[in-house]
Amino acid sequence: MRLTKHHGLGNDFLVLLDADGTQPIDEDIAVAVCDRHRGVGADGLIRVTPTTGEDGAARFTMELRNEDGSRAEMSGNGISCLGQAVVRAGLAADGVVEVDTDAGPRTVTVVETQAPHRHRMRVAMGEARLGDELPEWVDERILRAIHVDMGNPHVVLHVGDAADMPDLVELGERINGATPGGTNVELVVPGDPGEVRMLVYERGVGPTQACGTGAVAAAAAAHTWELAPATVTVHQPGGPAVVELDDVAHLTVPVVAIAAVEWPL
Repeated sequence: MRLTKHHGLGNDFLVLLDADGTQPIDEDIAVAVCDRHRGVGADGLIRVTPTTGEDGAARFTMELRNEDGSRAEMSGNGISCLGQAVVRAGLAADGVVEVDTDAGPRTVTVVETQAPHRHRMRVAMGEARLGDELPEWVDERILRAIHVDMGNPHVVLHVGDAADMPDLVELGERINGATPGGTNVELVVPGDPGEVRMLVYERGVGPTQACGTGAVAAAAAAHTWELAPATVTVHQPGGPAVVELDDVAHLTVPVVAIAAVEWPL
């Protein structure tokens, strides 16, 4: 099985381009290849299969499994890595990649080629659907909490003081475990005008360097709380992502192709 490895802001993925649909992935394969000591190492494994849209145009289907083998509906950085893999393989000459995900159709576009292995990708992420406020997670350090649906679930927490951050792992595990089906968890602190800072605990992975759907969820929450404008830079440990909020939110991130890998079946 030939895989390519990519990262978006340090959020890394292994991508399998399965042109003829003969290489299914399952929980065991995902756990094995994503293991950072006994496998290749990644936050997730993505299988890409080709399909055809109603207009006859080429489309692709994304199957995403987290590091723990669980199925995930969507990943902003993951789909950006998928887009780079497809473009580098010559399967989308115009730099536009139409993708069907478990969260619905998404479009990935190359906005800049910085080198053969470096691109800036812009993803039409769908609507950021704000849900209920979650007062059960509010305390002396967390001022507000809200559910955001990005096709996958998020709980965004407004932290009042960057110098007094809650423990990300402890809180992430607690909220994830208390949420039916699990959830991603973002700790958000307002920054300079037009900026927020975010830490993320991802369902099925744990703390990661960055999260694309989480960045959009954080931006949407910050905007509704009047902490940020509709276009916001979300700073994460892996670097900044740009989010544009509208009826369809857009995410722009840099993506780097790291390596090609042969994995024995």
